[in-house]
Order: sequence, then C-alpha cells, then structure tokens
Amino acid sequence: MIPKPSLRKKIEELSGQKISACFQCEKCTNGCPVTFAMDVVPHRLMRMLQLGLLDEALRSDTIWVCASCETCTTRCPNDIDIAHVMDTLRQLSQREGIKTAQKSAPIFHSAFLSSLRRHGRVHEPEMAVVYTLRSGGLNGLRKQAGTGIAMFRRGKIKLLPPRVSAGRQVKNIFKKVKK
Repeated sequence: MIPKPSLRKKIEELSGQKISACFQCEKCTNGCPVTFAMDVVPHRLMRMLQLGLLDEALRSDTIWVCASCETCTTRCPNDIDIAHVMDTLRQLSQREGIKTAQKSAPIFHSAFLSSLRRHGRVHEPEMAVVYTLRSGGLNGLRKQAGTGIAMFRRGKIKLLPPRVSAGRQVKNIFKKVKK
C-alpha cells in the first residue's frame, strides 16, 4: 500500500470533484443508509483517495454497495458530490477490469446500464436475463425461470419494453458520456 497523491488529482479530474476539500467530518458516513454493508465507509474512502490509494479504493466493495441515493452529497459541508465520485470509481474499475469481492455487482451495473441505453429506461425482464446469464450461466437462468414465468402470468412483468418518449435523449446522454 504505497500512497500516490498524483492519483488523487486523476480522480478529481475524472469526477470533477475536489476530493482534497474533504476534512473528514463524517457527515457522509453518518447519513449513509448502506454503511452496514460497506467494507470502507464513505469518509474513509475519501481519505484513501486523498492519499492516492486508488487501487485499494477501486477494489473496495463500497463503490458497488453505494445506492447512489446522494444523502452523502446532500450532507457534505464542502459540496463534494460523493455519489458522483463513487460512480466515477465504478466506471474506472470496470474500464480497468479490476476484480472485486462483489463479483455480481459489476455484472448488475453493466446489465442495468445496457438496458437503460437500449430502451431509454430499464426493462427489468431483459436486465434480469442478462444479469442471470452473466453471473450464473444457464443453470442460474434455469433456477430463475419459474419465478419469471409466474410473474409474467400475474401481469407483474411485460415481455416488451415500454415506449419512452425521451428515448433519443437518453441515447444522446450516453453518447456524450462516452466521449
């Protein structure tokens, strides 16, 4: 674990957030509804980034457990968008192919964004099939098929994605983000 402060600047540039402004008040951590499931609580993750411990931050479960509810962002006295920093770390982790203990979380993240990109909103049945195939293969799909069929019969899920009036706008957002 060798600190590299230059990596903090990299994350500040990628996220557009001034991580160095965090003075460890812990308001983000105290307000977070999912800290019970995190291996590194939000203010500690921010400190890791300040010290340039990027590899450790990218390998943490925290970036995948974060619900992006923005409670941390709202509570931060220095206006750091911590939820956006978490999202930046998730994207960087996927881009660099970093393996985490939360093996299914990056798969879910990818399936979710893929469905959103294709349809302008999440189409749950498609996302569930993609996620299940990627995380559990055909055996996983076989195990979940009964639940899916029962939900379809009860009218809980639709086979076709709903029409979205802003679908083109969503696709344009993804194009801009990709640049």
